[in-house]
Amino acid sequence: MTTRSGPVGVALVGAGVISTQYLKNLTTFPDVQVVGIADLDTERARTAAEEYGVPFSGDLDSVLALPEVELVVNLTIPAAHAAVARAALEAGKHVYGEKPLALDPVEGEKLLAEAATRGLRVGSAPDTFLGAGLQSALRAIAAGAIGTPVAANTAVMNFGPERWHPSPEFLFQYGAGPLFDLGPYYLTALTALLGPVAQVAATARQGRAERVIGSGPRAGTGFAVEVPTHVTALLDFERGATAATTFSFDSALPRIQFEVTGTEGTLEIPDPNTFDGVLRVRGGADEDWRELPVGGTTAGRGIGVLDMARALRTGDPHRASGELAQHVLETMAAVTESAAAGAFRGVSSRCEAPEPLAESWSPLEATLG
Repeated sequence: MTTRSGPVGVALVGAGVISTQYLKNLTTFPDVQVVGIADLDTERARTAAEEYGVPFSGDLDSVLALPEVELVVNLTIPAAHAAVARAALEAGKHVYGEKPLALDPVEGEKLLAEAATRGLRVGSAPDTFLGAGLQSALRAIAAGAIGTPVAANTAVMNFGPERWHPSPEFLFQYGAGPLFDLGPYYLTALTALLGPVAQVAATARQGRAERVIGSGPRAGTGFAVEVPTHVTALLDFERGATAATTFSFDSALPRIQFEVTGTEGTLEIPDPNTFDGVLRVRGGADEDWRELPVGGTTAGRGIGVLDMARALRTGDPHRASGELAQHVLETMAAVTESAAAGAFRGVSSRCEAPEPLAESWSPLEATLG
């Protein structure tokens, strides 16, 4: 726990596409103060800083040297996540990163060990499970809306991000693909709802060896695919539930599914890549779905950063934790290994279920003075 008081000084590293969502939100939260932006392209960092009224921009070293920076938000590409997080920790800063935590579980373990040695915290996206949709689902399950959870069926399928992303190559490289890019949303939500994963079985395929950029100044440019683009997994959870889930960049029919079936009914849960949505339940005596109330924050990306910043002041655990992200990373690695070996693979790590947010929790209400 820090001895400082008042809003937590935050710096962003990486001024790419996703940074705009973070900056729009973090610059409106009174309990954090964005004081710097770093990027390999320092001109891009300067432009973002000017647009959002951030007082400093530059390269990584110069931003990490700012004494007012307490928490670094790492928005770099997956291949750089571990290196940038390590640099932040070595500079004495807490770090919250975009998913995945690292490219492999060994790197993730090293980061958590380094943070523990230095008395620092690690947090990680996704924070969508803190939004109104999934928090309301947690409350519904806890209240017995479907009895005891037995199984889940989830799927996220589309034709691939090269159609809309102007620089999509990294999404088809090691550390990405549909499993590592979309998987964290679903696996984090499943872990929050059903507890930690114990073992997995999976298959994986690559639909096309080359993709073509479909938008932006480089439209029409081809690039190689390095990872599987259609992954199906069976998950066994330590508490006894199971799940079947599919992650695909090979489907011409976009599809999003998230259902949890219990002994007394089934819960239809909103897209875990969003912070809101419709929550529905259907019990054994119901002739149709019934909509349940949804309450909580819908502020969007960055609420995990805010929850972590507030926890730095109070000493409470933060919810989008490094331990949760490490468990999800190990689960994805086990899925990859299972698909390659054609056999079940265990997941050795365990994590505590994050404490639910109070329905009245507000990102726009100052709590730190």
